[in-house]
Formats: sequence, structure tokens, C-alpha cells
Amino acid sequence: MDPVNELLHNQVLISGVVAWVIAQCLKVIVNAIRIGKWDLKRILGDGGMPSAHSATVTGIGIAAGLRCGFDSVYFAIACILAIVVMHDAMGVRLEVSKQAKLLNRIMPEALGRDLSNDETLNVNVGHTPAEVVCGGIIGFIAACILNVIFK
Repeated sequence: MDPVNELLHNQVLISGVVAWVIAQCLKVIVNAIRIGKWDLKRILGDGGMPSAHSATVTGIGIAAGLRCGFDSVYFAIACILAIVVMHDAMGVRLEVSKQAKLLNRIMPEALGRDLSNDETLNVNVGHTPAEVVCGGIIGFIAACILNVIFK
């Protein structure tokens, strides 16, 4: 098989990518409902509901388990990766979001002027536990559906 064909038949890779695409599309819809307008920049944005990071790593992990066995080294590696990514999204990255919100609020007062767009910190970085769980569910469902398709 040629490399392109191999990539197009890689169930684990496809599961992760499909889970990410679904989560990112849902993120745009959820954001539009929340703020009342469409912001297509959210399609590539971090943070928000659902977590595309969680969807991706869960999709990869479940697909690896379904394809290679839940006792395989591939599943073990994907599972540990998923735990690290999800923990980081809810921990460090969520704290970065909170700090960015605070700094964006207090810096204009400290500087005596408004912040420019270049100076404003991105507040959409981390995830709440609910966002991570929803992303995980998306990854799980995507991997299961693609497992049926790949059979």
C-alpha cells in the first residue's frame, strides 16, 4: 500500500481527526448559542464546550483499544496520553484562562490605558470538567462508529 492510502485507512488516526472535527464544529454552534452570533474563528480555537483535545485523545484511545485490543501497548500509550491531556486541560490550562481574564481586567487600570488587540491575552485556553467529559463522550462515540465502518 502507498503511504497516502495507508493514512486514509488508519482507523486510529481517522477516529482522532473525526472526533476533533466534530468537537470543533460543535464548539462553534455552542458558542453561537451562548453569545447570540456566529464566530467562525472558534472552529480552530482552544477552550470552550466541548473540549476538542479530549475528543481527539479519547477517539484515539478507544480506536486503539478496539483495533489492537484493550490489553495492547497501543491502547496503554493512548490511554496515558488521554489522561495527561485531559488533566492538563482542566488544570494548568484552565488556570491560565482564569489568570488571563484577571490580567485583561486589571492591566488597563495599571497601565492607564486600554489594551490593544495584540496585548489582550487569550482567555479561551482551558476547559471545565464538563467540557472535558463532553469531549470524551464525542471521542468515544466517534471511535465506536468508525470501528463499525472500518469492519
